Amino acid sequence: MPLPKAELHLHIEGTLEPELAFELAARNGVRLPYADTDALREAYRFADLQSFLNLYYELMAVLRTEDDFADLADAYLARAAAQGVRHAEIFFDPQAHVARGVSLGTVVEGLWRALGESEANHGVSTRLIMCFLRDESAESALVTLEAARPYLDRITGVGLDSAEVGHPPAKFREVYEAAAALGLRRVAHAGEEGPPEYITEALDVLGVERVDHGLRCVEDPALVERLVRERIPLTLCPLSNVRLRAVDTLADHPLPAMLDAGLLCTVNSDDPAYFGGYAGDNFAAVHESLGLTRDRLRELARNSFLASFLEDDEERRARYLAEVDAYEFGDDAS
Repeated sequence: MPLPKAELHLHIEGTLEPELAFELAARNGVRLPYADTDALREAYRFADLQSFLNLYYELMAVLRTEDDFADLADAYLARAAAQGVRHAEIFFDPQAHVARGVSLGTVVEGLWRALGESEANHGVSTRLIMCFLRDESAESALVTLEAARPYLDRITGVGLDSAEVGHPPAKFREVYEAAAALGLRRVAHAGEEGPPEYITEALDVLGVERVDHGLRCVEDPALVERLVRERIPLTLCPLSNVRLRAVDTLADHPLPAMLDAGLLCTVNSDDPAYFGGYAGDNFAAVHESLGLTRDRLRELARNSFLASFLEDDEERRARYLAEVDAYEFGDDAS
């Protein structure tokens, strides 16, 4: 049995495995420019964030119906549960779907069909976080937030993702203010390929409660001190960082130093179908490559639940934390 954990940085579109991509393509009459699943998996090799995003958006073409989104989410939840995930806060990108003619309702209703049955089917509690594409306009983000009003009973928060450089957080001040007024939780990608200043801006201008990635905070000691002091969680994605060249090798990852500094770090999978591993795979990888002790792994697992948006269910959070504390490690450190 794997170590119980929460996953807080997971793009549902990034869980599209080649086999499911071909299955959905056949269902929807979409022709993929790859001979077979092996050829598609070979394409999952990237030079940088942009080359990954190009393929990521291309493959979204197979997602058309509520059934497609339900199948995608259910497949992720089954894999996550098998790797010890007890709670998942799942990102989705409505603008990328609406732009190709798929309604926001289709996306949310499809995802919710799987999320609503997740506890019964997989033993995983869930939250849904709607992300804005930062390389789209702020006006588009505002339109998207307005369109989401009928679904806010199923959407816990908002996030900000896609290409970071050249799209500072402050661009989205207005939509984050509007989201806060609606009672939505706020997170944002910052400090992955963008500079540490983007992390500070996300905190000060957008009022984020968690920083997604946040890797480059280590370049600014004053920022690290602030993140420690204010207990701002960071949702790190180690295998993703290697695939997208944020670090050269996993052995170079600053996670141990970040934990030593007192940062509230969590370990997540980001886009696991593309980046070589789900949540448990990331835990196993940092254990092996960074020499993290089992106490450190337990700390990361505890952090994941402490950083979760479970303020509406503190009894559940306490139960998950008790599971982590009682966990006995075997040979599997994931």
